Amino acid sequence: MALPAAHRMPDRLARRLRLFADRDVLHATMVVAAVCMLSLGLVYVGYFAHVLRVARQTPCGPGQGECLLVFGKHAPDGRLDADFEARIERALAVWRTRPPRALLLLGGGPAGGVPEAELARAALLARGLAVDAPLWLEAQSRDTLQNLRNARDMLALELAHVERVTLLSSRYHLARCALLARQLGLEADLCAAEPAWRWRPAALWRVATEAGYVCWMDIGARWARLIGHRRMLQRMR
Repeated sequence: MALPAAHRMPDRLARRLRLFADRDVLHATMVVAAVCMLSLGLVYVGYFAHVLRVARQTPCGPGQGECLLVFGKHAPDGRLDADFEARIERALAVWRTRPPRALLLLGGGPAGGVPEAELARAALLARGLAVDAPLWLEAQSRDTLQNLRNARDMLALELAHVERVTLLSSRYHLARCALLARQLGLEADLCAAEPAWRWRPAALWRVATEAGYVCWMDIGARWARLIGHRRMLQRMR
């Protein structure tokens, strides 16, 4: 018998619990933890500095990419938060400055919910984007790696001969986007949603969290290549 909605585990939490029960994830986590402990935390500090540098220095212009990839964001009950709104506003500004061949909106959603890509399309059209603009929706992914993997496949099928893309997201998120794009073989520029970096505790907390993700993904990938772990490597492609 299905549980009432109020007693169901939130979809996002359930996904994270399943992730951390995955043996490859646990393998990578133990390796990364060992590296950080043996370095007395200096490895993590290096990744924190990198994520912060990308967040501070990335421009908010259109870049040279032929297609603009706009990352969605968790939107409970279809409500866009300030970060998601900033991404929408920047996508519209980029479109008006130098229209790309296509706008590719990224992000799925929980079962029965509206995908993030659909929310982004509705928000762009409500702000005046032309209804005939070349909008493409990738509405199946649930994380940044899936965003980019699905986008890569869509670009290959629908928009042949795209040599470079522009990745648009919040400043704190861009280092992760760039790392995964490189791992997937995408040539990419970065475009920041916010006009400039702002020194705020919440922003630094976001950078600290992202540094953990980037540290885990980068060291995990390097370790998998070092030991020739085919299954782990396949999951990163």
